[in-house]
Amino acid sequence: MSLPAIWVTITYNTNINIIKNMSKKDDPLTFIRLLEPKVREMFKSESSGHDIDHLHRVSKLTLHIQEKEGGDRLVIGVAAYLHDIHRLTEKETGEFFAPKASLPDIKKLLDEIDFPQDKVGMVLHCIEFHEEYGFSEAGKTVNDLETLILQDADNLDAIGAIGIGRTFAFGGANKIPMWIPDRPFDRETYNESERDPSTLHHFYSKLFKLGENMNTDSAKQMAKERHIFMKKFVDRFINEWNGEL
Repeated sequence: MSLPAIWVTITYNTNINIIKNMSKKDDPLTFIRLLEPKVREMFKSESSGHDIDHLHRVSKLTLHIQEKEGGDRLVIGVAAYLHDIHRLTEKETGEFFAPKASLPDIKKLLDEIDFPQDKVGMVLHCIEFHEEYGFSEAGKTVNDLETLILQDADNLDAIGAIGIGRTFAFGGANKIPMWIPDRPFDRETYNESERDPSTLHHFYSKLFKLGENMNTDSAKQMAKERHIFMKKFVDRFINEWNGEL
């Protein structure tokens, strides 16, 4: 015996609503929208390049890479949106503040938006280890895809045209000179807690090394053009600094 048409309609609509609700719960944009007012308020006075626009760009980059590389999309997108909370305390104190120290604040934000508890630990893990570099003394210690994608997206936003703008914005906000020509570019290992003597030195100690530091094939391809653009800019900067045409 067939079901009455109204039962079929109710069953169909109920299933569609369940699917929609499940989709929203798995969609990082759903949670980013919930986080947006609070995070935007937190970053409203940030002017060093680690601002709300940086968070949005890195989130978009992580989701773009995830489409090609895989990994937990929800964890990757939300971790990207919250990865620089530690920068706020760094700005307040004027001292280096490691990402790990911001994890209690991030967990509180996640709890406030009813983020899936079984994925909170993964988000915190990504954020804790997102500032690892192969050219630092400690090197890279993690190999989970979610953290590697967050590292790639954050590093992609540090190079190219946007990277150049952010680097000089950071220098201006922290009273770092653009260049000190008599200081050699001789920093062999990179340490995030130690600032370079000038903005141009930062290109040599970190930014020029990021292209080869990418983890995923997608990020490596995206980094190539940004790296070339950045190199051309620095060459021209030095020529103009020296009064050359």
